[in-house]
Amino acid sequence: MSKLPKTYQFLDLSDYGRPIARVIANALKSTSVTPVDVTISFVFSGLIGVFCMLNGYYFTAAFFFILKSILDAADGELARLKNTPSYTGRFLDSVSDIILNFIIFTTLSYLTNTSFLLAFLAFFGIQLQGTLYNYYYVILRNRFEGDTTSRIFENTTPKALPGENQKIVNSLFFLYQLLYGVFDKIIYALDKEAPKAKRFPKWFMKLISTFGLGFQLLIISLLLVLRLK
Repeated sequence: MSKLPKTYQFLDLSDYGRPIARVIANALKSTSVTPVDVTISFVFSGLIGVFCMLNGYYFTAAFFFILKSILDAADGELARLKNTPSYTGRFLDSVSDIILNFIIFTTLSYLTNTSFLLAFLAFFGIQLQGTLYNYYYVILRNRFEGDTTSRIFENTTPKALPGENQKIVNSLFFLYQLLYGVFDKIIYALDKEAPKAKRFPKWFMKLISTFGLGFQLLIISLLLVLRLK
């Protein structure tokens, strides 16, 4: 199931894992496995990738980073198949992503003897890129009847959906604002008019998708395999 109606879909270069993610989601559809379980599994996949990096197993690290991207897509697919959208899953996914990104760049800093300041600036840069991509994508999804658990402006605590715990939603939303607030504000300041646009050209969204987390992890994985630290 897509996040956008077919008419407005575009070639998302960061979403290369979607076909496999759909296979995984369909396999789990009739099981007791929840989308949050899948989210937790991608956290473990990312951490295993970091462990492999630290021990010099770069090809294996690349495999687990790509698997992380696939599972990152599978949790949302499973939520849509089971018709169980949740803010818990949405914010847990985002919080997990940014923490893993920070760990990955800290690890790269250690392995390459790069100053932590440069590593932090690199981390800050990719988070800005990812936020830019997400900004335009969420605008499209909200406008054209796509997935709406992500909002253009995450400035108010959402009301828990059926089956969710409001306290958990509140806690995860607080963490989301703490970790993403500065990035959201910077991107909005750069393009305040975007939410008013009728639509974005598909070629534009295709180019912007190279800023997505999946594409970023693909590049990191490629560099690891080539040992270009």
